Order: sequence, then structure tokens, then C-alpha cells
Amino acid sequence: MTDQTPPPAPRTSLFSRLRTYFFTGLVIAAPAAITIWATLWFISIFDRWFKPLLPPEFNPDTYLPFKLPGFGLLFALISITAIGALAANLVGSTLIGLWDKLMNRTPVVRSIYKGSKQLFETMFSGKGTSFRHVCLVEWPRKGVFTPAFISREVDGCEIGLERGRKLYAVYVSTTPNPTGGYVFFADQSEVKILSMSVEEGLKMVISMGLVLPDCPLPHEQEVSAALAATVLAAPQPAPRKRKPSSRSNR
Repeated sequence: MTDQTPPPAPRTSLFSRLRTYFFTGLVIAAPAAITIWATLWFISIFDRWFKPLLPPEFNPDTYLPFKLPGFGLLFALISITAIGALAANLVGSTLIGLWDKLMNRTPVVRSIYKGSKQLFETMFSGKGTSFRHVCLVEWPRKGVFTPAFISREVDGCEIGLERGRKLYAVYVSTTPNPTGGYVFFADQSEVKILSMSVEEGLKMVISMGLVLPDCPLPHEQEVSAALAATVLAAPQPAPRKRKPSSRSNR
């Protein structure tokens, strides 16, 4: 009779266990520390900009023994909301229109003002176009695929090419900073639109390709295709015939 007892598991050294604990703690603590640091840095920017504008009686730093972070951000949010409420009435819209005319007629300043205004309208007000699709382009050479974002559809005449040529404005962001990158125009036939969301595409770029969206398994694709074929092949109920009314027979 043979012995079926499994061999004992090899014992790990103290150094190996400590190294495992360290990397486990690093994976947990590093994202939290980076998030806290980025939040405090963002709040400090508004505190430096807006706290000097506050009257001393409204600035808590004048009568507290410590600096209260976030009060500048709160003041900025209230001020921006008040400006938006002012722009909603006739007097405010007239003043903003005069301000736009002044900025658009000022040399050098108008290019910065128009560019920044168009950028913020695109991102927040919904008046412009924003990233709606993630795509793959063969860039910087054939056979190498780069994830990118489609900004908008472009006609060739808008950028000096022949009219009727269908193009995409494509933005290729850098890693790990997605705000820096390159913009180029490509024929729509040379751009492959992916089925992932813009948020998933940004995660893929920022993580340097380490975080990828889950692709459906082959059997899931077969099931979904079979369900779609079943729905399309299902016979449609015949329309019911209306009975002639007794009044029309008279």
C-alpha cells in the first residue's frame, strides 16, 4: 500500500515573506498616497489664487492659528457659480457679450482667449465636439498600431484638401500624461474604431498598456450571435384584418 500523503509545502524564508508583504502594502498605499497628494496640490492652487482676494474678515487664516485648506476652492466654486447665474439674465449676457468683443479685438490676447474659450466649451458646455470614440491607427509606421481618440469628422476642404474627402481628426496622447500628444488627420478607411469607451481608452494609455478592457470570450460571442440570429429569424405576427363595419354595408 503506497503512501498518498502529499509532500509538505516548501517553507518560505522570512525575507521572501517580508518582500511579499512590502509589495502588497505598496500596491494598497501608493494609489491612496498619490490621490491624497494630487487632491491637496489641486486645492493649494486655488488657495494661492483666491485667498488673497478675500477680505480679512472672511479669510479664516486671519483668526485661526492654522491655515484652513480648501477655503480658496470653495470661494472659487461660489464665484464661478455666481458668474454663471449672472450670464443667465439679460444684463449679464450683455456684459459678457461686451467682454467677448473687447477680447476678440485685442491683439495677441484674442488668440489665447478664443482658443481657451473654445477648449472649455468643448469639454464642459456641450457646444463643441468631444472624444466619443477610441480607435487604432497605424502610426508612426505601417504594422504598428497606436491607440488614439477621434475628435470629430472633418471634410477635406476644411484643412485645404479636396472637398468631399472624409477624414477623422485623430488625437494621439502621450504616456503617462494624456494631456500631451499629437493631432493629425486620417482617412476614415484607415482608422479602426474600437468598441471600448473613452474612459477605458484613457486607462489603457495612462497605465502604459497594463490595464486593458476585457474582451468577450469566444463562446460568449457565439451565444450573442446565435441570439441575434434567432431574433432576426423569428416570424413576425401577421397584421390583424379589420372587420368591415356594419355601417359601411348599409
